[in-house]
Amino acid sequence: MPVHAITPNYQGEVMDKRENFGDNQVVYVGWDHHLMFCAAFAYPVPPQMPFSALLNDVMPTTFALHPEFEKVNWETAEWLLDGQPFIPQLDVALEDQGIGHKSLLRFQTPELKGFQNAGV
Repeated sequence: MPVHAITPNYQGEVMDKRENFGDNQVVYVGWDHHLMFCAAFAYPVPPQMPFSALLNDVMPTTFALHPEFEKVNWETAEWLLDGQPFIPQLDVALEDQGIGHKSLLRFQTPELKGFQNAGV
């Protein structure tokens, strides 16, 4: 999403550009309707990482704090990538699936509507 400065002709250095993350890129992941988390998590991950590693190794480091995370049925989870429907391929690299620097992945869990149905 573009940001527009309120000052005409504003010039500034972009500090979160891809080059500033070494061999990594930032990928945001959010769990819709689970209000324990106020925003998507930002993960610095290698673009060559397979989706399965993001799902099984990276995401649990934060999402496991939610009491329902272990109940997620990944077979029925619905995904969006940058606002568009997305079906992840577990053994394919993030970059090869169009997941780039500052991409936003969101998932919904039809069986889980937030802790004690708070997200309904």
